[in-house]
Amino acid sequence: MTSREPDPPLRHPLPVVAPRFGDDWWQRGVIYQVYPRSYADSDGDGVGDLPGIIDHLDHLGPGGLGVDAIWLSPIYPSPGLDLGYDVSDHERVDPVFGSEADFDRLVDEAHGRGIRVVLDLVMNHTSAAHRWFEDSRTNRDGPHGGWYLWRDPSGFGPGGEPLPPNNWVSFFGGPGWQWDEGRRQFYYHTFLVEQPELDWRAPGVEDAQLRMVRGWLDRGVDGFRLDVFNVFLKHPDLPSNPIRPGDSAWGRQVHLYDRDQPDFPALIGRFRAIVDEQPGRMSIGELFDGTVETAAGLTSDRHLVFDWLLTEAPWTAAAIRSAVATREAAFGTDRWPTLVLSNHDRPRLASRLADGIPGADRDAVARAAAVLLLTLRGTPFLYYGEELGMADVDIQADESVDPPASRVGPDFAWWDRSRCRTPMPWAAGPGAGFTSGRPWLRLGPDAQTRNVAVEAADPTSLLSLYRHLLTLRAATPALQVGTMRLDPDTAGDLVAYTRATDDQVVLVVLNLGREVGHHQLPGPLGVTGWRTLLGTAPARTPGSSIPGGTTLDLAPDEGLILERIG
Repeated sequence: MTSREPDPPLRHPLPVVAPRFGDDWWQRGVIYQVYPRSYADSDGDGVGDLPGIIDHLDHLGPGGLGVDAIWLSPIYPSPGLDLGYDVSDHERVDPVFGSEADFDRLVDEAHGRGIRVVLDLVMNHTSAAHRWFEDSRTNRDGPHGGWYLWRDPSGFGPGGEPLPPNNWVSFFGGPGWQWDEGRRQFYYHTFLVEQPELDWRAPGVEDAQLRMVRGWLDRGVDGFRLDVFNVFLKHPDLPSNPIRPGDSAWGRQVHLYDRDQPDFPALIGRFRAIVDEQPGRMSIGELFDGTVETAAGLTSDRHLVFDWLLTEAPWTAAAIRSAVATREAAFGTDRWPTLVLSNHDRPRLASRLADGIPGADRDAVARAAAVLLLTLRGTPFLYYGEELGMADVDIQADESVDPPASRVGPDFAWWDRSRCRTPMPWAAGPGAGFTSGRPWLRLGPDAQTRNVAVEAADPTSLLSLYRHLLTLRAATPALQVGTMRLDPDTAGDLVAYTRATDDQVVLVVLNLGREVGHHQLPGPLGVTGWRTLLGTAPARTPGSSIPGGTTLDLAPDEGLILERIG
């Protein structure tokens, strides 16, 4: 089977919700992250590509999941030392993923299904193989000579060795400054040594970056995810960072001067103004090593910012309640948050949340987490494969496709990201419908049974739940744009909150414990007051009415969504 076979429909098809292409799609909609190498391979080389994504757009569009946009992890030419986050040309498509025409066709095909396209932009650094850097390191006085963070040594050691300009380190461990013998200067890299840092303060850099952004907008791109965007600017004098206790080289510094500079809001404002020149466009900034308050402070209208409180919270009611309350206080009513439980850098949600909890059922946890992700206030970001309940896959060191995993410093704990980037299983059989060749990364051990074809034919599957949840969200204004109120009286293993508009109130209750939980519904005792919209337990019947004051019994890791009647 090749990836060109159509995705199977649900046995009991859901009603198709018309594509929402209004200007507020970024707020009302759901964005689905595609990791292109692992989504679908159309030509049998074992690597996912753009035609493969096109072949499976019906899985994502109306009649399928019904998401509003896809976010593509980097598709640019790259040596692959950080799997695409070391970009050698920001303006082209890497041939491994297809042609320029394939990209334009993807945009057209996605738009035809009401799906917008968001590109990942890596603008803090480039690959050392980028023509800008190659020119910069060989020609100080050339057009790109000052485009990177080049600095002279601060002095020379007893053996004549050049000493770094300051004490800045790499996030991966070790010094952040690399000596270049040809140029006789150091250059800075927050990440791999092959990812030199651009100097956004240098004449020409910002103009070049914004021209690139305009080029993608002109090709129909609807938004951008900005990699580590709060690191773009450094203090112009590059002073050393203060020292503090910590468990890694990075953690032992207070990062006052290598990120979050006071003039960054003005810089990102100029980028956002370019995006706003065309209607319906948006952006999402990836906050690097910062707080939820920082994320909220950088959020503005359709320009969102990721924070990581929910992504890092353990699967306990107390932790989830605390994370939600902190986020709501930080963002307030005037700023719109994002919702993320997993991505290409983090463990898959079923593994992260369920593993290590005695007696936890991964699928039950994944179901409850799906309810949480799609009902809290904010724009949800759904990582590919989570709709199937994919788990992290054990990858041996000799199979790892995450180069930093073998290169980080000895005091830096690194999680091999290969584990969460395994190919999407579409059907049973060799290659699991992902490829007719050998997959670039091993498939999960359950790919023959946990795949789109099998789950689409099962009305009780996790995929069916996601389809129902997304359909419900698309038809329920309170879940899209409603206010958020965390129930202050809920304790123990329960999480409860309401989402409300002027004419609709929706109650969400989750039991994150190992025992049956009990929650009393609001309202006068015995008065019919609530209607079940969706539940993750088989016994829950959508449409059934429940009187106010009733005490509900919720199974472990059960999620329940109800709407107030009257």
